[in-house]
Amino acid sequence: MNSVSVQGSTTHDRIRSLCLLVGALLFLGLSGCAVNPVTGEQNFVMFGEDTELEMGRTNHPKIIAEYGRYEDEALQAYVQSVGERLAAVSHRDDLVYRFTVLDSPVINAFALPGGYIYITRGLMAYLNSEAELAAVLGHEIGHVTARHGVRQQSAAQAANLGYTLGAILLPELRGAASQNVFNILGGALLSGYGREHELESDRLGAEYLAKAGYTPDAMIDVISVLKNQQTFAEAEAKKQGREPQGYHGLFASHPDNDTRLQQVVAEADKYIDERSGMVNREAYLRHIDGMTYGDSEEQGIRSENEFYHLPMRFAVEFPEGWHINNNPSSVQAIAPGGKAFMEMGATDINRRLTPQQFIQQRLKVDDLRSGQAINSQGLEGYTGITIQENKPLRLGVVYLRDQAFIFFGATENSREFNNYDGQFLATINSLHGLREDEFDKARELKLQVVKVDAGDSYAQWARNSRIANSPMQQLRLLNDDYPTGELQAGQLAKRVR
Repeated sequence: MNSVSVQGSTTHDRIRSLCLLVGALLFLGLSGCAVNPVTGEQNFVMFGEDTELEMGRTNHPKIIAEYGRYEDEALQAYVQSVGERLAAVSHRDDLVYRFTVLDSPVINAFALPGGYIYITRGLMAYLNSEAELAAVLGHEIGHVTARHGVRQQSAAQAANLGYTLGAILLPELRGAASQNVFNILGGALLSGYGREHELESDRLGAEYLAKAGYTPDAMIDVISVLKNQQTFAEAEAKKQGREPQGYHGLFASHPDNDTRLQQVVAEADKYIDERSGMVNREAYLRHIDGMTYGDSEEQGIRSENEFYHLPMRFAVEFPEGWHINNNPSSVQAIAPGGKAFMEMGATDINRRLTPQQFIQQRLKVDDLRSGQAINSQGLEGYTGITIQENKPLRLGVVYLRDQAFIFFGATENSREFNNYDGQFLATINSLHGLREDEFDKARELKLQVVKVDAGDSYAQWARNSRIANSPMQQLRLLNDDYPTGELQAGQLAKRVR
């Protein structure tokens, strides 16, 4: 009884010390306050504007290297012009803003501190007017003008600084339990910032829309587009037996409370004048006519469980029903329920080694078990099983021309390995040089903007489309008719060929 009491007292003292430390840090933090360019209020920041601009300059090349810049100069110039129209009426019109369309099928948009703003062609495919494009860009300009990135970074560094100082001044805070408490406090602070920042960016974006002559309601239209995407993604994930992938960046922490969203957008009404209300649907659709849809040829094309790469001239088949992720440097496939995982990458062959020697010398794996040569599709390879983190892992290397294709296959737990190893081997053996009859499958899809004829329907368009997964629903998503809308004769609409 007494020992429990002493322990409880010690815990209470530690929590009290922790709270005092956090309070002291918040007090000290006042010295790092700066005037918010939007509200005029004091915000806690640990970086000046010069550092903020340097963040953008330093990280911009990294973003381009990761995603790639979409090589359509007319489209890039169009997006830049829409963005500049909004930036000119923003709270930081002295900044030089750079708006870039990224060559990615991912549905996203985000901003770096200092005026570097990005939107993917994946998101642009699903927007249906210049006003909706302006809403996305205006939202991201809001993150820049309110210095959200700098404030987030400052909060993160303050949380880390708090634990470091605490561990020095209060030795009892050095344990893992105290570290976890600080992680929770820091996470809660950053998460709260995220939700409030999204709403503030909605409000600012709507204000900039109205001042630039667009309808502020386009902000709500964009939220609707994203929510439909989320609903569709969740339905597809459930059908495939996997967890849905959340969006990162644009509205990632957006509140579900539509009432608050309606309220902050409605605040822009006071900026509306006779010039406001511009939508420019047809102009926008004409600019995205011919834009790449989905994967690009340069990155490789996914089609159900198959993957085709025209520049590298290869194809591979993953197990049926697996979800394929196309990353810049590798292709990943995930089994339903996440029970198994495969990854494939490629690298140059520089020495005349056998595939078995390649595994030993280049991959530094010399404990391969059950090794066997591969002679499939006319290609030379080698495969076996190694142990990583006490789990079996299927490793395979197949040579195609001057490239070594490296495969890894693993399972969620060791008990499942034998159930999936046959599928790992089948995938490794499926690699082959691209055949002439596969060239069309390896070509990228394009958006076509057309006037709808009386006999057109989504069912008909879906039958003639090369969209692999749920083509009819994806066509509806493209035209803001999800889930049950239908084409109307005479309207401009997007299809995929």
